[in-house]
Amino acid sequence: MRGEVLSHLQSMGFLCGTLLPEVGGGASVGIGAARRKYVRPQHARPLGAESARSFTRCFRAPVRDHRAAGTDHRLGGCFLHPEAAAAGLLCLGSGTRVHARRECVMRLGSGTFAAGCVVIEVLGVALFLRGFFPAPVRSFSGTEHHAEPPAPEPSAGATSNWTNRPPPLFSKVVIMLIDGLRDDFVFGSKGVKFMPYTTYLVEKGASHSFVAEARPPTVTMPRVKALMTGSLPGFIDVVRNLNSPALLEDNVITQAWASGRRIIFYGDETWVKLFPRHFVEYDGTTSFFVSDHTEVDDNVTRHLDTVLKRGDWDVLILHYLGLDHIGHVSGPHSPGIGRKLGEMDSILMRVHTSLLAQEREMPLPSLLVLCGDHGMAERGGHGASSVEEVNTALLLISSAFERKPGDIRRPQHIQQTDVAPTLAIGLGLPIPKHSVGCLLLPVVAARAMREQLRLLHLNAVQLSRLLQENVPSYKREPGFEQFQMSERLHANWVRLYLEDSRSEVLLSLGSKVRRQYSDALRTLSRSLSTQGAHYDVYSMVVGAVVVLEVLALLLLGVPQVLGAAAELDVPLSSPVSCLLFYLALLLLGAVHVIVCTSAESSCYFCSLAWPAAAAVLALVSALLCAVVSALTRTLVGGELPKRSPARSGSRWSEGDLLFLLGTLGHAASLGSSSFVEEEHQTWYFLINTLCLALGHDICRRCFPGDDGDREGGFAGVAPTRPDKSPRHDLLGLDQRRKGQSSLDTLRGREKWMVLASPWLVLSCCRLLRSLNHTGVQWAHRPDLGHWLASPDHRAELSVLAALCLLAIFALAHRRCSPVSRVAMALGLLGVYCYRAATGHLLLPWQQDSKGISKGIIEARFVYVFVLGLLFTGTKDLLKSRVIAADRARQPAGLWDLHGGLVLLAALLVRPHNLPVLLCSLLVQAVMTR
Repeated sequence: MRGEVLSHLQSMGFLCGTLLPEVGGGASVGIGAARRKYVRPQHARPLGAESARSFTRCFRAPVRDHRAAGTDHRLGGCFLHPEAAAAGLLCLGSGTRVHARRECVMRLGSGTFAAGCVVIEVLGVALFLRGFFPAPVRSFSGTEHHAEPPAPEPSAGATSNWTNRPPPLFSKVVIMLIDGLRDDFVFGSKGVKFMPYTTYLVEKGASHSFVAEARPPTVTMPRVKALMTGSLPGFIDVVRNLNSPALLEDNVITQAWASGRRIIFYGDETWVKLFPRHFVEYDGTTSFFVSDHTEVDDNVTRHLDTVLKRGDWDVLILHYLGLDHIGHVSGPHSPGIGRKLGEMDSILMRVHTSLLAQEREMPLPSLLVLCGDHGMAERGGHGASSVEEVNTALLLISSAFERKPGDIRRPQHIQQTDVAPTLAIGLGLPIPKHSVGCLLLPVVAARAMREQLRLLHLNAVQLSRLLQENVPSYKREPGFEQFQMSERLHANWVRLYLEDSRSEVLLSLGSKVRRQYSDALRTLSRSLSTQGAHYDVYSMVVGAVVVLEVLALLLLGVPQVLGAAAELDVPLSSPVSCLLFYLALLLLGAVHVIVCTSAESSCYFCSLAWPAAAAVLALVSALLCAVVSALTRTLVGGELPKRSPARSGSRWSEGDLLFLLGTLGHAASLGSSSFVEEEHQTWYFLINTLCLALGHDICRRCFPGDDGDREGGFAGVAPTRPDKSPRHDLLGLDQRRKGQSSLDTLRGREKWMVLASPWLVLSCCRLLRSLNHTGVQWAHRPDLGHWLASPDHRAELSVLAALCLLAIFALAHRRCSPVSRVAMALGLLGVYCYRAATGHLLLPWQQDSKGISKGIIEARFVYVFVLGLLFTGTKDLLKSRVIAADRARQPAGLWDLHGGLVLLAALLVRPHNLPVLLCSLLVQAVMTR
């Protein structure tokens, strides 16, 4: 029989060198592993079409069978059942009887499989993020920073001479930006108490006050971009906040620089990075060291007297960081906030009086802008979307805003993006092309009616063009319809004005047109802002499906990839898989056509070329087939471990299920963007559940019953198959588990320490929850952190901080070298002295802690020991790697690195959060033992 098969193969002109153990002359390797070598005898004929079809109608054998037999029988990369290969029973034609099954597979190495999964995963994540973080609203007309001719005044057929850009409204502009200036610091009780001059300007002075709402993310660099460009920065700007690239978008600063305006800047170096060549004079200060709230502002104020006396500038920008630094360190209710607000009030008065003195020699008035980039949360930080973080103070001060007696001007709520078009019009510049802001009408309320309508028309034209370029169905937008109506009314007003400028109808009609323009601007701005925050759901769904399919394929392929062969066998040309592939591709194509033809808003995945979209849909279908095939082989082929007769449970213990379900549930809870702010609630629940499950498992194994429960739980013995063969041990956990004895062998103190460890961890977690309330819904509620941080409890906080530092030293120094122990002790002492120097803690020998320093010397003292510990640990690690005799230095080096990081954390955290660091080290020590 074997000879007949071999002769038949030779007559067909094809011979696989490893078909039979006795046959030589060729090497056959899996398709995905390397290459295949075919040996063709000299007397062989070419393989005909009919013979090829007959030859390929062969049988499939599971891969696990030929591996179990120990012999690898292949034909052209296709595995053969050992018994069929030994008997020589192959299906060579339609009339041949079937005796064995064969499966064509593609063999992938672990590296190839991992690389492919990573590439596809990156593609899916990129597509998901493209939908989650949509492209911002942008204008594509013209070139950046080059002004286009202004839109002519609508004249309804009459000849209008208002075709040029309007002249500037102010000769000089001073922007005083106070980082972290939320609205109640100026308009609330703190403003009345600590900022009397500013309060006078708000209530009785020549000013207009606003509450400017900043969109998340509420961090400095995106907010500066919003103030100067009028656009809505995305969350990607959070990453760029620490290293801001040059701003290439159209903005007020670039327009002013291009028009020949001289700009001077002092303050946060973020401005220098965004506008590297726009300032004729600048002095940037770093915001890295948040504990410095004095020198960082003194470096700005020291230039004021000189620059205010000079007249060689047009725009002056001052960015103060001290208030934000105090909030980060102490919170918005600390005594330092009041002192800093008083300092800012005195600086504002100096700048304002200097501008008023210089206005006598200038043809136009000056404008002083007091604003904040973002607010300040109740914890002192910022970045999220709470009311305290998004509401900022905005005060426009100018002699052009004189008010009549009895004129009460309450703060109006506006968007922070409205500042950019207002500044541009005030300086006589084009409105930035990407701006979604509206002109603040009170700024031009004192101008002539025709000039007001002209300025409003320019802003409306800019927003309508932006809407047309970013919204496909812009004609159905209510803002665009309002703009067209306003433009028609404006044209009628201009026609009446040109016929008779003294007509009584002009005033009433002009007020109506102005009101119509104002409504149209707000509606257009709202539509563009919504477009910029629009989620591309279709792209998100496609990206999420790709990611989930790759994850499922990874989970199903891990047992093979991490096995001894480090290879994965992917079945090919299965009729069921092919049918499923074509059905899935047809269904996905139909869904793609329906979604793209019915979508009212722009969709990134629909905007792709059809070949690219078809390739992605084919990839999704292929991944689905691969997942179904792998799952079928796992379930039907017996890959999953079966139940052991001696044990009723599966290989999944309670701990495994808890870890898996908890991780999946926590990941699913983050699917809602609004729930991210309260994600700690899910984490609290999972931690408590894990501790309780761990305590129950330990008690069950320490006090086993008659049913032999000691083998179950987290550290039970690995279950076995019915054939006594152990299941796959992917991570080597079973080898460690087998070496562990049951906990009932422990005696005395060790046993009770093991029993108490889960409850100790649970107690630490509960203490940390009470120490700091987090989340938007809970941060404002009183907690232990608020109580300790208040000025009335500095003595209690000092005692607690001292005890925590001692306990931290006791937990962190045990395995360090003697020199490192001394360095850590001195470093922790320096941490206490640093906090005492900044006024948070008390020193026993000096109650007021004045006259020592501003904390800079103490912080540098601690940083020296941090760097020393890190250097010592790194040196010992490198030495242990190079010299084999110094392997004992490796654990000591690791503990020195650990001690350096602990010392750095003790320096950076607030004093009332030192128990957090202590509890973390305590949990680490308990879990390690």
